[in-house]
Amino acid sequence: MGGISLGYNQYGKAECRLVHVDRSTPTHQITDVTVTSQLIGDFADTHLTGDNSKVIATDTQKNTVYALARQGGVGAPEAFALRLARYFVDGFEQVHRARQEVLLHGWERISTSTGGPHDHAFRRDSSETRTTVVTKHGADELVISGLSDLVVLKSTGSEFHGFPDVPYTSLVETNDRILATSVTARWRYLGTDLDWDKAFASIRRILLDTFADHHSLSLQQTLYAMGEAALTAHPELAEIRFSMPNKHHFLVDLSPWGLENPNEVWYAADRPYGLIEAAVTRDDMPADEAAWAGITGFC
Repeated sequence: MGGISLGYNQYGKAECRLVHVDRSTPTHQITDVTVTSQLIGDFADTHLTGDNSKVIATDTQKNTVYALARQGGVGAPEAFALRLARYFVDGFEQVHRARQEVLLHGWERISTSTGGPHDHAFRRDSSETRTTVVTKHGADELVISGLSDLVVLKSTGSEFHGFPDVPYTSLVETNDRILATSVTARWRYLGTDLDWDKAFASIRRILLDTFADHHSLSLQQTLYAMGEAALTAHPELAEIRFSMPNKHHFLVDLSPWGLENPNEVWYAADRPYGLIEAAVTRDDMPADEAAWAGITGFC
């Protein structure tokens, strides 16, 4: 038998919850994030001998998240993740690489019937989450951003037909159906000198516009159109990846009760569901699989 050695390893503090309140004006701003910090470097001794002299404790990483938020706020999740990655890689010789994931949870200001938008009262803005993963290896910095749980639906403008009638096929072809999905999308940026909030807002808007306006012959076709539109409008993107479950809606057969159903009454099924996943890339920009390491699922 051959020898045994330690392979690739990383460690850190997962899912640090942080809410930052900007009280610089009477109208408060809140930023609600979940941060996962992971470090890669010269940490073999802690595994092999229990020598922790080079280990930056996971609790220290958690406290660093809070300290940097106090010292400079949070701002865009990309900017905060870059600050954290630079702090660890540039500040500690034994840290060769840092991976910082920031999830931004949306809140919107409550608008009251008497006073309009409230200055310090908020409500959760659906389940949608803005995502960022920053990896820093020496001077090299890589940003992958995106969103998850963006639930969308169109009540027409979608067809699905022409698929083969093979054994066990039961799905009926249709030229008018409900198309619904929960979009998870992540895109890889080229460079780090960007207006992160502006870029995110634009890409999100393009994805929504394309979903709404594109006449769909399949969820796959819609996915590709969304990715193509984002890459066309944003040359700073190298690629974009999607995971989009087909949230099926089935037309209810009301004929047993003598009722017609002109595409008005549907059954919304939660499972099983079709799961459509794909990457849309530039021909002159090869995929960088290493950049996606550690990102759960297809994207």
